[in-house]
Amino acid sequence: MLKQILAKLPRKSSKSDTLDSAGSNSGNNTFNLGSGFQFANSCNVVSARLNVVKRMSSAIFPSSNTTGVEMAEPHASFNDVPNSEKQNLFVSKLNLCCSVYDFSDSDKNCVEKDAKRQILIELVDFVGSGSAKFTEAAIASMCKMCAANLFRDFPSKCRSYSARGETEDEEPMFDPAWSHLQLVYDLLFRFISYSSLDVKVAKKYVDDSFIVKLLDLFDSEDPRERDCLKTILHRVYGKFMVHRPFIRKSVSNIIYRFVFETERHNGIAELLEIFGSVITGFAVPLKEEHKMFLWRSLIPLHKPKSVGMYHQQLTYCISQFVEKEPRLAGTVIKGLLKYWPVTSSQKELMFLSELEELLEKMNIAEFEKIMVPVFRRVGCCLTSYHFQVAERAHFLWNNDQILNLIMQNRQVILPLVFPALQRNTQGHWHHTVFNLTQNVRKMFYEVDEELLLACQGKFEEEDSKSSMAAERRRLTWERLETTAAFQPAVCTVTC
Repeated sequence: MLKQILAKLPRKSSKSDTLDSAGSNSGNNTFNLGSGFQFANSCNVVSARLNVVKRMSSAIFPSSNTTGVEMAEPHASFNDVPNSEKQNLFVSKLNLCCSVYDFSDSDKNCVEKDAKRQILIELVDFVGSGSAKFTEAAIASMCKMCAANLFRDFPSKCRSYSARGETEDEEPMFDPAWSHLQLVYDLLFRFISYSSLDVKVAKKYVDDSFIVKLLDLFDSEDPRERDCLKTILHRVYGKFMVHRPFIRKSVSNIIYRFVFETERHNGIAELLEIFGSVITGFAVPLKEEHKMFLWRSLIPLHKPKSVGMYHQQLTYCISQFVEKEPRLAGTVIKGLLKYWPVTSSQKELMFLSELEELLEKMNIAEFEKIMVPVFRRVGCCLTSYHFQVAERAHFLWNNDQILNLIMQNRQVILPLVFPALQRNTQGHWHHTVFNLTQNVRKMFYEVDEELLLACQGKFEEEDSKSSMAAERRRLTWERLETTAAFQPAVCTVTC
C-alpha cells in the first residue's frame, strides 16, 4: 500500500526539494496547507526532518496527531494555527527554549538569544491570554524548560551574605541572563496561577525534587530573582496543598543550615516574608508541628550576626504566632534573652524593640513568669555606654501597657533596675540618658515613695560594703607586694 502511495507522489529532482546534511532547507522544499504547518514532500524528507529534530532536543513531545509524525514548526505564530494545534505548537516552542546560552559574553549567540527571547514573549502572551489548555505533555515540557533555564549552581562569589553582615549599602549582583530569566519566571508564575491547571497531573512534575531546586534558587544574589521566587513559591504553596508539609520542612532545613552551619544565605528575608502570610493562615489551636517551627527555626534566627538583614520579617512571623497563642510570648522572650548580643549595639537595639512588642501582647500572669530575667537584662541596658541602647531601654516606661505591668509588679522590678538608675544619676556621660533616668525615678517616687527610699537605702548599704571590700582588697595587695619586695630572689635551673 505504501509503495502505491509513493508511486503516485510527484517526484522532482530540483535542488529546492532536498535537505542538506545539516537538516536545514536549501530552498522551498515544502508546501503550505493553509493551517500554518508545513509538510515534507516525500517520506525521505520526513525521515530526515525527524532525525534533525531529535538531535535538537531529546525531549520533544510528539504532536497529538494519531500518526505521531507531523511536528509543529516552533517558529510559527499562535495566530496562524487552528486551536486544535496550538498545544502542539506550545510544546514545540517550549522545547526550543530549553537551549541555554552564555550571557557572560554579550557578543556570543546574539541572534539565537534574541530569537529565544521572542519565543518566550510569545509563550508568556499565550498563557496570559487564558486560551491555553495544558495537557500532560505541555505540563511536562513546561517543567522541563523551567528546570533547564532556572536550576543552576551559583558561583561562590555570590555567597557573600555573612560578609555583608548588617550593612545594606553594598551593590547587589545582577544576573546578566535576566532578560531570559525574567520571562521564564513570568511564564512559570502564569502557569502555576492558571485557573484550569489540573493540579493532580501537575504535581507529578512539580514534585519534591522540583520544589527543593526552586528553594535553592533563593540563594541568588540578584534581588529581582528572589522577588520572583517569593511570588511563585507562595503561589505553589497555595495551589499544591499536598506539598505544604514538605515545603515547611525544606524551609526549616535551609534555616538550620544557615543558623548552625554556614550563616550564609541571601534569601532568608524572602523566605520569612512568605511564611509571614503562611503563619497567618494557621488554625487555632496551633499544631505541634507549627510550634516546633517557632522553637527550632524562628527563635534561633536571632543568633546570626546578619540578623539585621531579615529582622523585620522575623519579628512579623513571631508576632503572628503570639497573636494566635499569647502564651508563646514567654517562650519567645526566653529565646530572645538566650541569644541577647554582648558586643553588637545595633542588634541590641533591634532586640529591645522586639522585646517591647512582645511585652505589649502579654497578660499579667504570663508577664510575672519572665519579669525577673527580663528586667535584669533591661537593667544592664539602662547603663549601657552606647547612648542609643540606654535611651531605648528607658523608652519601655513610655509604653502605657508595659508601664502598667511594671507598676503592678514594682516590688519585684524596682529592686532589679534601681542600681542602674542610681548609677546613671551619679553621672551618665549622655545628657539625654541622664534626664530619662530622672523621669523614671520620679515615676517610681510618685507611685511608691516608700519602696524607692527602701531601694535607695539598700543600694547605699551594698555600695558601702562594696567600697569596704575594695579597700580590703587593695590593702591585701599592698601587703603582698611589700612582703614580696623583701624576699630574696630565687633562681631555679632546670636540667
